[in-house]
Amino acid sequence: MQSNVGADAPPAPLEFSVSAEGFVHAGPHRFRCALGVNGIIDADHKTEGDGKTPAGRWQLRYVMYRADRRPCPRTRLPVTTISFSDGWCDDPGHPDYNCPVRLPFDASHEKLFRDDHLYNIIVVLGHNDDPPVPGKGSAIFMHIAKPDYSGTEGCVALAEKDLETLLELAGHETFITINP
Repeated sequence: MQSNVGADAPPAPLEFSVSAEGFVHAGPHRFRCALGVNGIIDADHKTEGDGKTPAGRWQLRYVMYRADRRPCPRTRLPVTTISFSDGWCDDPGHPDYNCPVRLPFDASHEKLFRDDHLYNIIVVLGHNDDPPVPGKGSAIFMHIAKPDYSGTEGCVALAEKDLETLLELAGHETFITINP
């Protein structure tokens, strides 16, 4: 993975905060966001496929982006590209649950190389990954929102320019707190 940040980038805040009303706060910045179509749930009660965003404090792990559609985002986080063979396992019964996988893949999974533009940038959040607990939720990302900010399957979604701004502020020790 690479990092793509200029020498003039601002210091990274250690916390982003998400309100149940659908806003991400980062220092003086406030951005509208979409959350799970079924709202926010305490992470202890999160289940695979419930359409709920897990409340809690999650580290921003790394960024993935579509190099065929956009330039590399400016950030201090590790960055990698998304290819047509990238997926994410969402099968609670598989040993690779809540992990990136290479396609084709024989268990249930999400394709990351999508036809829409929602995954042109993905920020992998540290939800249920150390280690993954089967059925407690997978593929919880920050990504690009639909134009109408309609609900996600459990992710936090922002306008592309707003997500780019957050990434410029983010560093290796940045966390996002999703408030119930």
